[in-house]
Amino acid sequence: MRIAYLDCFAGISGDMFLAALLDSGLDPKVLHDATLALNLNASLRTEKTDRSGISATRILVLEAGKLAEALHGHATHQHHHEHHHHPKTQHLHKAGHSHDHDGHSHTHGRSLSVIRSLIQSTSLAEPVKQTAIRAFELLGASEAKIHNVDIEKIHFHEVGAVDAIIDIVCASAGAHALGIDKWFCSPLNVGGGMVDCAHGRFPVPAPATADLLRDIPTYSADIQEELVTPTGAAIIRALAPTFGPQPAMRVQHIGYGAGSRNHKDFPNVLRLSIGEASNPHESPGAPSFAHAKGGNEDISTTTVAVLETALDDISPQILAHVTERALALGALDVMSTAVQMKKGRLGTLITILADDAQVPVLEDLLLRETSTLGVRIHHERRSCLDRTHIAVTTPYGEIRIKVGSRNSEVFNAAPEFEDCRAAAAQHNVPVKQVQQAAIAAYYAAANNE
Repeated sequence: MRIAYLDCFAGISGDMFLAALLDSGLDPKVLHDATLALNLNASLRTEKTDRSGISATRILVLEAGKLAEALHGHATHQHHHEHHHHPKTQHLHKAGHSHDHDGHSHTHGRSLSVIRSLIQSTSLAEPVKQTAIRAFELLGASEAKIHNVDIEKIHFHEVGAVDAIIDIVCASAGAHALGIDKWFCSPLNVGGGMVDCAHGRFPVPAPATADLLRDIPTYSADIQEELVTPTGAAIIRALAPTFGPQPAMRVQHIGYGAGSRNHKDFPNVLRLSIGEASNPHESPGAPSFAHAKGGNEDISTTTVAVLETALDDISPQILAHVTERALALGALDVMSTAVQMKKGRLGTLITILADDAQVPVLEDLLLRETSTLGVRIHHERRSCLDRTHIAVTTPYGEIRIKVGSRNSEVFNAAPEFEDCRAAAAQHNVPVKQVQQAAIAAYYAAANNE
């Protein structure tokens, strides 16, 4: 199984994440193509730089050939005469940027629906669009909660500017292109001190960032400035990693993404390690894996949290909403089962699978959004095949195949449905036709090996 570990000892921002992807070997064309697909007259510039003696990659977003961040005044106070019926979102400083307050932003921002439509209108693959939109929805939900307004009334200012949109969409494109089956992440160093937000000075982390970091392990150390930005927090939420120490893995690629400031004796970088998950007996102390034996085979197992509640008075609309929100909040899977309850009533059993880190927020979702009076939570052991992605070429373009194997023996191979659906729509053919072509291409390649 291909896994990735984010070491956030210097926090995380959107540009640091993109730079770490590139530094770990991502084809730059992936990010450049995603930028062009947004049609925002933007481009990317990358450079190698030094952070306290560590060689790292830095990435800059240009708008019409000029630094986008400077154009939109992201190191400034919010504009003071914005329309009051569009609540102001929090600031967005790149991690490690100084808080200079000489200019003013004159943008009225973009609403969530505008950003969603912008992303949906691109030619990007559906999974890329979905992850990017999920990041903005998570950010919008935090802003709406802070301002006590409907999410669609939120207008993103800094977070809706060109460089932030590029950061989040390219982060999604890059993460999917790497074919990571599971993300892991260290606790986040949020930094310290105070920052200037739309409504005055706040301690780090800023309100939107703090809300996004609920139930995520964080700490404050080393630097008295903001280290985790709203976009960085939204990307982490969208990736839904497992938090803790690095799991047992064979590291194959390491990338360093640079923040803008170069502190003395504090490498302002995000480190990304990519490799294959190791069997637990190769690293006895690994916390994320258990080990069992069945017959003559070694079986890698994990422990998954299960949240359940049965309801006999929930509307289909609310049920669909809860399912979508659970997945957006990092649930591994959500299932609805028809059940018969007391007094012969027909009901619905909602079952959510999740990592432990996501349990508190999903428990809160069920208690707040449904009519339940209680949620059952328990843990189950599950046996998992090693999962990898292989890209095959078909008459309808490149399609990813998800391969499940154990001890190098392939048990299952299936084309990614979203890739097939996007290709089918592009070529005006049935989805099953693309699926069949992808499977044929996979087995043809396998037989030629």
